[in-house]
Amino acid sequence: MTTKAYVVGVGMTRFEKPETRDWQYWDMAKEAGTAALADAGVPYARVEQAAVGYCFQASTAGQRAVYELGLTGIPVYNLNNNCATGSTALMTARQFVEGGVADCVLALGFEKMARGALGGGAGAGDFKTSPVARHYGIMAASHGFEMSPPTAQIFGNAAREHMERYGTTEVQLAAVGAKNHQHSANNPNAQFQDVYTVDEILAAKTVHRPLTKLQCSPTSDGAAAAVVVSERFVDEHGLRGRAVEIAGQAMTTDTEDSFASGSCIDAVGRPMSRAAARLAYERSGLGIEDVDVVELHDCFSINELLTYEALGMCEEGASGKLVESGATTYGGRWVVNPSGGLISKGHPLGATGLAQAAELVWQLRGEAGPRQVAGARVGLAHNIGLGGAAVVTLLRKA
Repeated sequence: MTTKAYVVGVGMTRFEKPETRDWQYWDMAKEAGTAALADAGVPYARVEQAAVGYCFQASTAGQRAVYELGLTGIPVYNLNNNCATGSTALMTARQFVEGGVADCVLALGFEKMARGALGGGAGAGDFKTSPVARHYGIMAASHGFEMSPPTAQIFGNAAREHMERYGTTEVQLAAVGAKNHQHSANNPNAQFQDVYTVDEILAAKTVHRPLTKLQCSPTSDGAAAAVVVSERFVDEHGLRGRAVEIAGQAMTTDTEDSFASGSCIDAVGRPMSRAAARLAYERSGLGIEDVDVVELHDCFSINELLTYEALGMCEEGASGKLVESGATTYGGRWVVNPSGGLISKGHPLGATGLAQAAELVWQLRGEAGPRQVAGARVGLAHNIGLGGAAVVTLLRKA
């Protein structure tokens, strides 16, 4: 027996360049968690479990974070799933609720990061110790290993393969960055709110060809949170008007398809994103044709294009033409990353998946202000972590 799970409150900090604000991870966690609880109208004393995600803090940092909200003795689960950590926290909370373990769970994610390019994980340059050694081994075998940031390198090489295989152009890749920077201009929580033309994005500093700096997500500090509850809790507390149903959700990890081809396109996660989407559609009874608004994992511009294909928004290889056509912005078939996405909103790893959920909840409630997608009823979140995990979540207004 399972019960439906609903998000009734969300909150987030503004995402900031590291060291911009004098705050600790527990300060940002308190800000996001307090906002989510206030949005739900639920006191922390009603929270029965907490699922807390982060990548760069020590063990039990989740406890240190939620202790700022209250000392109630509840179980706290510390989660780390690389860049998919925030959505892993949301999924954990949903599973507790759907399984009848708890009626009210807090999902919280945060990150306090160092300035500069993100490495490829612990010991990324040491293939004997890195948890992503197999992924970087695929890249090294096909492309060698250059003196550029490892994550930008593996995604940049995926972009080179896409260009060679399908005729995708540098202009189409830059169009992703231009779109997302344009969207973030209306998001007060975004790390960047500057608008750039495609030509300006192409002219920016190259990080790993063909990716320029304005097509890459930055390192960020920030936190986000969601209050996940059962249908019984919704009805008992009169929260139907605030509730957004988690209609379907799935997590997948790497399979043989990630490595068999020797392609960076597969090593960075297109197969597992496709599998997660398929499962989420099956579990929700919804399809991409039902979706109005999408928050997806554009850690680099190429990953937005790969995700269009994985989600079924276009045929394989047609994603460059899709973004160029305007189908993924206001006035198009879908609005993708109205928040500005990771490229412009920022990417504090543990918070990213929950910030995506927060944006979609605001969109589905009609509370997104100048970013509002007209008539949005169904939202899709896609969050991926190299190493690997892909989480796809379908949200529907209750």
